[in-house]
Amino acid sequence: MRLLLDTNAYTAMMRGSEAVTARIRSAERILISSIVAGELLYGFRHGTRYEENRSQFESFLAHRFVELLPVTFATADRFGLIASALRRNGKPIPSNDIWIAAHALEIGADLLSFDRHFTHIDGLAFILLRPD
Repeated sequence: MRLLLDTNAYTAMMRGSEAVTARIRSAERILISSIVAGELLYGFRHGTRYEENRSQFESFLAHRFVELLPVTFATADRFGLIASALRRNGKPIPSNDIWIAAHALEIGADLLSFDRHFTHIDGLAFILLRPD
C-alpha cells in the first residue's frame, strides 16, 4: 500500500502515536505532499524548536521509502475537479486539504488523516484515524 500522510498524521507519528506508526510500518511506500511539507514548515517556524523539527523532517524525507510529491499540472487539474464537486455539493473543506486529496488521487495512494471532512471527496481512498 502507498500511504500519503496528512499533516496531522505526520505530527502524530512524531509524537509517538501507535496507530499512525503501525499504519506506516505496514505501507510499501510513504508519500508526503509538498502541501503537507509547507504546512509542517510553517508550523515549525511558529514553534520553539524550528531547527530540530526541520532536521527531523528532512531526515524522514531522506528515508528510501519516503517520497516528496511535487505539485504538477495533473495535481492542479484534480484540485479543480475536487473543489468544484465539493462546492456543487455544498461540502467545502480547507483548500490545502483539497490539494492533499488531489495528490492522493493522482498517485493512487491511501490518505492517512484525522480529518473527517476527507470523506466528502468521491473516490478518495482514506484512512480515518482516531486519537490515541
